[in-house]
Amino acid sequence: MTQLFSKDTDLNLPDSEIVYYNPFLTKGEADHYFEKLRERISWRQDDIRVYGKVYAQPRLTALYADNDRPYRYSGIEMRPIKFTEELLEIKEKIELKTNTRFTSCLLNLYRNGRDSNGWHADNEKELGKNPIIASVSLGQERFFHLKHRTKKHLRKKIALAHGSLLIMGGATQHHYLHQIAKSAKPMAERINLTFRVIK
Repeated sequence: MTQLFSKDTDLNLPDSEIVYYNPFLTKGEADHYFEKLRERISWRQDDIRVYGKVYAQPRLTALYADNDRPYRYSGIEMRPIKFTEELLEIKEKIELKTNTRFTSCLLNLYRNGRDSNGWHADNEKELGKNPIIASVSLGQERFFHLKHRTKKHLRKKIALAHGSLLIMGGATQHHYLHQIAKSAKPMAERINLTFRVIK
């Protein structure tokens, strides 16, 4: 397996290239970015269609970029807003670590344990073949679940900490699904930044 980036914690899942950095940001940086992004991002709640029924998406989202290319998933089309100063700072830190220039950032705000993101892969055509996804977590720690599409024994659960970075590259999106599951436990807000290259 060829690594695209330097290691911190390699999840060692076959058919994938996934590395977890914790910490990636200092606690002070993570606190600062959480506060500023919670306040300044133009959050929205879209409707999604699942098996013919329409539901309010169980989280808030936003799309920022250095271009005007839209992003489409689950019947939703998002058009980007120009990167904020804070997003550009975080993007630069990630690019130094990954040697990849990211063009866009899809943000998710999980307001409590009831907010979630169901099983999916980041394999939309706009992302190209073997996309690199750089995911920064801020705020409440949540479990990130991974499962192989065909090898049912290949599953992983990792707690994404405040200020951490998870990078998924190589063929990960071809072979794995991932989710942030609902939780009945009391939970504070979590902001997730997923930096992407939209072609």
